[in-house]
Amino acid sequence: MSAKPPEPPAVTELKASLARIDDLGKAAAVLSWDQQTYMPPGGVRARVNQLTRLSELAHAYSTDPQLGAQISAAEEAAEPGTDAAALVRVARREYDQATKLSPELVSELTQTTAEANQIWEIARAEAGFKSFAPHLTKIVELSRQVAEACGYADHPYDGLLDIYEPGMTTKALKTLFSELEAEIVPLVKTVGEQARTGEDESLHGTFDEKTQLDYAWQTVTKWGLDAKRSRQDLTTHPFCTSFDIGDVRITTRVREDYLPYSLFPTMHESGHAMYEQGIKPSYARGPLGRGASLGVHESQSGLWENLVGRSKEFWKKNYVGLLETFPQLKNTSLADFYLAINAVKPSFIRVEADELTYNLHILMRFDLETALLDGNLKVQELPEAWNAKVKEYLGITPPSDAQGVLQDVHWSAGLIGYFPTYTIGNVLSVQLWDAAQKEAEVAKGVAQADYAPLLQWLRTHVHQHGAALLPAELTVQATGQPLNTKPYLSYLKQKYSQLYGLNNA
Repeated sequence: MSAKPPEPPAVTELKASLARIDDLGKAAAVLSWDQQTYMPPGGVRARVNQLTRLSELAHAYSTDPQLGAQISAAEEAAEPGTDAAALVRVARREYDQATKLSPELVSELTQTTAEANQIWEIARAEAGFKSFAPHLTKIVELSRQVAEACGYADHPYDGLLDIYEPGMTTKALKTLFSELEAEIVPLVKTVGEQARTGEDESLHGTFDEKTQLDYAWQTVTKWGLDAKRSRQDLTTHPFCTSFDIGDVRITTRVREDYLPYSLFPTMHESGHAMYEQGIKPSYARGPLGRGASLGVHESQSGLWENLVGRSKEFWKKNYVGLLETFPQLKNTSLADFYLAINAVKPSFIRVEADELTYNLHILMRFDLETALLDGNLKVQELPEAWNAKVKEYLGITPPSDAQGVLQDVHWSAGLIGYFPTYTIGNVLSVQLWDAAQKEAEVAKGVAQADYAPLLQWLRTHVHQHGAALLPAELTVQATGQPLNTKPYLSYLKQKYSQLYGLNNA
């Protein structure tokens, strides 16, 4: 067996510079996590200053001409098809993006979003959009500046979308979303005609907060989330954050009167966390040590939350344990519980939406974001436009801004262009699910609610690669085909036809 050739010195030198940038980003992530979990309200001003300073330093290092020279040297030295070549490709992409953004723009965006997050939390609690509107107006304007700086072919949205989903375009998204809308909207209507009032009534009651948290945590650690490298905390809006493969944290929220409020977000965030924990250790402290894209990341959270967590196979094996934990459900049969957690019920809140209507929440956000960016919609008009979209897609009207336009944290964080990745992830999750079960051991495990083989398949075909593969490359390599809505739509039709006894869905 021949020895592995030594790493080119130019690549080693580049890695050291990239590690310095990564360290600053991870330090900022720790501060951001603290702000959204434990920081007292009085710490906002200091935290804004701290995050802004780290952002300025990271941007300075990321745009240093010396780094550009190191990347050029490494491009010449790296052998095609190697990890070094992948590292250089991602480093070049991120350097080119960073150098298009002025230090002043990066600093202003960081400061604005750090302040906006706290204002958003207050506005959401008070169900009042007015106090948040000036901050969002500024974020939209800064986002336009980012899009213009990054450049785009057809629509300003492309300049932002490409940050989260490399290679994706607004035009391609519109095609994908049109395919989904054409099938999902009539299916929602058909299912709605069969749905019965109170299908999820058993999920409402009194469920102890600590018991909920413990049960959810035990569930995801049994799936494979490594508790020695993770923890769970409470926050306003659930998220996952990674400081290293040895420290990946998830958050959730709890309502004692509604069981799924904590359970399924924990499942969702654990999918993100298991992805981060499965990345090659050698990719740490560098741009390969993260997911291929946010869409690929969302495929992992969607797979574990929906294809596993809402599946009949999982609950057949685990329902007795759930009853032992929550005896309030003793009069609820497994069949009724399965219907309850999958019931189609148009919801104001995206993260509480059922699988069938969930993507309609994303479609409307995509419509609103593109309109904000191209100037066809003003921020002040957003609540009214939001309510009109909810009425159009879901047939309901939010009773307050808290249940409407203020429900998501993303805009306060400046994450315009992020929402489509949820639907991209949903579509990809089924492609990966189908591909994995072509292996007999995985299929057997899923049938018996043993998910170790599934996790190992994901580790091999998705997780370990980090950002070394482009999303399109990873999708074809893992599933044998490009991103395709047909498997996802087929899955939805089959599941809800069986659930609601439909013949022609």
